[in-house]
Amino acid sequence: MLDKLLQCYNIGIMKSYSLATSPIYPGHAPIDAARAVTALAALAQPSRLAIFRALVEHAPGGLTPGELSARHDIAPATLSFHLKELANAGLVTDRREGRRIRYCADLASMNALVGYLVDHCCRSAGRVTAAACPPECAPATHPPTPTRKRTSP
Repeated sequence: MLDKLLQCYNIGIMKSYSLATSPIYPGHAPIDAARAVTALAALAQPSRLAIFRALVEHAPGGLTPGELSARHDIAPATLSFHLKELANAGLVTDRREGRRIRYCADLASMNALVGYLVDHCCRSAGRVTAAACPPECAPATHPPTPTRKRTSP
């Protein structure tokens, strides 16, 4: 009986601390499971992940398609397809600058996605904030990945 009460209490805590009121990323728009799956599916392709990471690296200014194409050695049509997929997932925005288009990572969407993934971290152990999590729950830091260029055979 006590286990059942504890389970109901934990479920109530998890519902009351949804992403909309998340202490991890306050002020960001809530994200639902369907939107999270769409964003993760868009990032599940190596080229799109590399493009998104480059846009995050150059945030908030972003990059033009020409800069992205040269940096990642991707054909323009392929790059256009990948940017469209990232934009449809809500991870990338674009803005026109005269005759050019500049693509930028949508940092609010990225933070909402990360917040969705870690929102309930350590809740089963009775912790209700991210600050109460043990050090092994902290995100790992990684050095920047060097840009790789294709070499012709």
